[in-house]
Amino acid sequence: MAASGKLASFRLPPLPTVGELIKLYNLRAEKQLSQNFLLDLRLTDKIVRQAGGLRDAHVCEVGPGPGGLTRSILNSGVSDVLVVEKDTRFIPGLKLLSEAAPGRLRIVHGDILTYRMDRGFPENVSKPWEEDPPNLHVIGNLPFSVATALIIKWLENVADRTGPFAYGRTRLTLTFQKEVAERLTASTGSKQRSRLSIMAQYLCTVRNCFTIPGRAFVPKPEVDVGVVHFTPLVQPQIQQPFKLVEKVVRNVFQFRRKHCHKGVEKLFPEARRAELTQEVMRKADVDPILRPTELTIPQFRALADAYAHLCAKEPSLLSYEFREELRVKNLARKIKKITDTSTDEPPRHPPTILLNNLK
Repeated sequence: MAASGKLASFRLPPLPTVGELIKLYNLRAEKQLSQNFLLDLRLTDKIVRQAGGLRDAHVCEVGPGPGGLTRSILNSGVSDVLVVEKDTRFIPGLKLLSEAAPGRLRIVHGDILTYRMDRGFPENVSKPWEEDPPNLHVIGNLPFSVATALIIKWLENVADRTGPFAYGRTRLTLTFQKEVAERLTASTGSKQRSRLSIMAQYLCTVRNCFTIPGRAFVPKPEVDVGVVHFTPLVQPQIQQPFKLVEKVVRNVFQFRRKHCHKGVEKLFPEARRAELTQEVMRKADVDPILRPTELTIPQFRALADAYAHLCAKEPSLLSYEFREELRVKNLARKIKKITDTSTDEPPRHPPTILLNNLK
């Protein structure tokens, strides 16, 4: 208990400010990497508070940059912080922080999209999925360019209980563009309701914590930023494989302004489209003229279950992709056009290249 008290009362010693470190190491936010620095420690402290109590916790911070959020995490009484930073320029400043917090800060120079987080923490951190979440948190001020791809990857990890979720129902506290934050947390019927809303909410309790104005960042982005907290559910609201659910949801939302049956149709080859769409809608008992934004998660569950039932009877349906069929049709049309116009001499290379693309 005494050791726990020491952890909770730990404060970093006096250090150069984040702004001074940026000047010292001549750091600039790279626009092509969507980097925006958050220098106000009151705001970074507020982000950390959204994660919940971090006393004695293990934390993985994604993309720490110059280390502003890292300082707030270290000052919250954590046991251990693992930072994953891709940009070499930030490593010296992070090493300075590591020296000021001996044994508490580990630095990984790598890409969070490929980093094996399931190897980053000791096994005793783990908790059974059915119990409370482990004392392990993922926190990050994410670059806009990777935020959506990263949360989709982690949602698949939640479904498979891999990556950060090999330890149990690990909680996430992350920043996104305000528009993306609103999509992640959008309720049924709202105009922000989207594929992301369903994919996040069928697997997690998702909370939009607060909005940070763009002017708080350096350089100032053109949009405001939302802080979102995720806690994985003990039981997903849809009991089907992640990729199957994603395929159903993606197809339904590709025509978000039309009736939902229009998207469901695209799950099936043209030759049997009408027949199988009717069967899915009937089996799911979903009103075909509802719009995608009006569908509840239980209705998406019914659609996914009905589609999975058909795929179990006809496995080839699972590999069917509407856009691939469309691509092949367009190529065939181009070949026909070339051959129809080549009357004086036999067709040469273009048709051959197009035919190869059909393979």
